[in-house]
Amino acid sequence: MSVTERASLDSIELLRFITAGSVDDGKSTLIGRLLYDSKSIFEDQLSAITNTTSKRGMKGVDLSLLTDGLQAEREQGITIDVAYRYFATPKRKFIIADTPGHEQYTRNMVTGASTANLAIILIDARKGVLVQSRRHTYLASLVGIPHLIVAVNKMDLMDYSREIFDDICRDFSAFAEELKLDNITYIPMSALNGDMVVERGDNLPWYEGVTLMDLLENIPIDRDINLDDFRFPVQWVCRPQIEELHDFRGYMGRIESGSIQVGDAVTVLPSGLNSRIKEIVTYDGLIDHAIAPQSVTLTIEDHLDISRGDMLVKADQKPKVLKEFDAMLCWLSEQALDLKRKYLIKHTTRTVKALVSQIDYRVDVNTLRRESVDIFKMNDIGRVKFKVQQPISCDDYQRNHATGSFIVIDEASNNTVAAGMICPPEG
Repeated sequence: MSVTERASLDSIELLRFITAGSVDDGKSTLIGRLLYDSKSIFEDQLSAITNTTSKRGMKGVDLSLLTDGLQAEREQGITIDVAYRYFATPKRKFIIADTPGHEQYTRNMVTGASTANLAIILIDARKGVLVQSRRHTYLASLVGIPHLIVAVNKMDLMDYSREIFDDICRDFSAFAEELKLDNITYIPMSALNGDMVVERGDNLPWYEGVTLMDLLENIPIDRDINLDDFRFPVQWVCRPQIEELHDFRGYMGRIESGSIQVGDAVTVLPSGLNSRIKEIVTYDGLIDHAIAPQSVTLTIEDHLDISRGDMLVKADQKPKVLKEFDAMLCWLSEQALDLKRKYLIKHTTRTVKALVSQIDYRVDVNTLRRESVDIFKMNDIGRVKFKVQQPISCDDYQRNHATGSFIVIDEASNNTVAAGMICPPEG
């Protein structure tokens, strides 16, 4: 690949998406079809899965093997972990997370969905909308995935019936209304035969929408980042040990949302001190304006006490500064939540000691019913109240994913035990 080609590829927009569905809905086959028909498979990969397919006594090529990469998965014929795959077309780059379907792997799906721009919910045309379909849709809505595609798969086994497709769309839409989801696209397809995946095929002439690949390549994602509220968590304070730069003090990090330009008034949180942006420094030199998600070094006009974990915001766009807050929590650890012990919360670049002061309820992810519980176990999701030792500068998750999310760390083992999303108080 030439330097020009590589630079062109680096400038292409990246779309992260997940696939989710119940066992045997065809998630792995769908991803295999996307990779195969978009010519994103190396010859040695194709040869390996062709040989494996033959050893299983099957004809042709089992495309699901492209994502079921673990030996245990191949032996059992199921996907048990999140399998990430990368591919690119001339229009866009993609990272796919093939998430497991079973309820006991809820934490795996939440992990895969946490950074996704889009979710594909697979529904078997023979079975319709199942409990698993509802669970995966709820989890997608919980983590705030902005775009949802409902792929009604295995239409070939139902004679490509338009009536069956319409019935499934109506059932799913009724459930989606409960979750206040409206940005949904429905596509009938056969991942096995390739209908409406990359090519239209000849079996669905009644469907007037675009193919899955057309949608993935063209769906707008530029507004998936909050571009209104400037949030700059300080990752590092730069003070070069060079004589000619001995007075330089820059604050390094990534702009998580919003934009900034030289001369803008900013407030440092949690201290509340004010200043103005003096310079915006990048690897290529000084610039006048920067926007999320650029990584930059900012200098300000005043000498203030700023350190890692502080946040620079525009003076008229301040977030909440809280020592107590409500959150939806997904418990990831095999060791249950202990209300008597303290944990660490890592929020943006700030790490603080915290405890769960109250469990409000747990959500039954299959029925969406709220249950009163005294403990959270692995894969449990529910609403809790936190108290933190030092204040954090945050937004509600639905407004700003970057400053509304956090992870919970076991102080003793340093393991990540939960992921949380800050939400406004109920009532």
